[in-house]
Amino acid sequence: MDLKNFKLAPLYAIDKEWALLTCGKNENFNTMTISWGGLGTLWHKPIVTVYIRPNRYTYEFIENNDYFSISFYDESYRGDLAFLGSKSGRDIDKISCTKLTPEFLENTVSFKEAKLTIVCKKIYFQDMDINNISENEVDRFYKNEPIHRMYIGEVIDIIDRRI
Repeated sequence: MDLKNFKLAPLYAIDKEWALLTCGKNENFNTMTISWGGLGTLWHKPIVTVYIRPNRYTYEFIENNDYFSISFYDESYRGDLAFLGSKSGRDIDKISCTKLTPEFLENTVSFKEAKLTIVCKKIYFQDMDINNISENEVDRFYKNEPIHRMYIGEVIDIIDRRI
């Protein structure tokens, strides 16, 4: 089966288009580019699953906030997403180096340029267990990097500007 089939395109939106995961409120927030995650259902609720390493600055924000957003952008913002994924908010005001404008929502932050923002409330988290990951994947992704923490967020709002 060709998993890249256009009928399955929504399953690859995070992987191929990338997205921003943003946590925090008002002037105290951080964002990072993600390419791993998923959309689905759990406990009869629509959910988003994301993965963050504990050495990422955004980890502190998702740990200390109940809400986060996942936002998607047109291809014209690809450079901004690449930049945001390669720089740490600990070191610089990385948002000011992009074309993105923060959008302060009721419980979290997104960006006005997002074509789609999914607002989530954390309902579960767990550190991945390295003993349950195949040796090939451990060698590939965790040889020199810390293991991810998985977060599941219930979708509580969707801002769709594609219409």
